[in-house]
Parts: sequence; structure tokens; C-alpha cells
Amino acid sequence: MQGTMHSRPTAGLETPTIPSELESPRAKLVYLFLSTYGEATISELESCLEMKKISLYSILSTLCERGLIDQDAERYRLC
Repeated sequence: MQGTMHSRPTAGLETPTIPSELESPRAKLVYLFLSTYGEATISELESCLEMKKISLYSILSTLCERGLIDQDAERYRLC
């Protein structure tokens, strides 16, 4: 795993709020991961969450379409 995933979470001590429109447990997991670590690549998400890339691409696409996350090159982060 690369550097950013070994560091402490950057979101502080607050419990992240999950948007009510997220119904999928996997989408919630991806959202919580990004809210905790700030940003991640698809490979980092795959490794840390033990999810297949094909599933992650679908989830990330949906989160982007809903305006919940942004993609900057190969990195994803919350809006």
C-alpha cells in the first residue's frame, strides 16, 4: 500500500455523515473510506477495501454523477 493509506485519517475526530441517498452498503463503505482518508486511487481502494475494480468503477461513477465525490486524474475525493 502506498503512503497516504498508512497515515492517520485526515477528517479529524468527527463521525462522518453518510448522505441519505446512498443505499448500497458498498457505496457507503467507499464514501466513508474517502471521508476518513481524504483521497485515494482505485488501486488503493481495491487493496484497502478488498473490492474488485469493476465494482469500484461502478460505485465511483455513481458517486461522481450524484456530486458526492470528485475525480482528479486517478485520485478520488469527497466534494
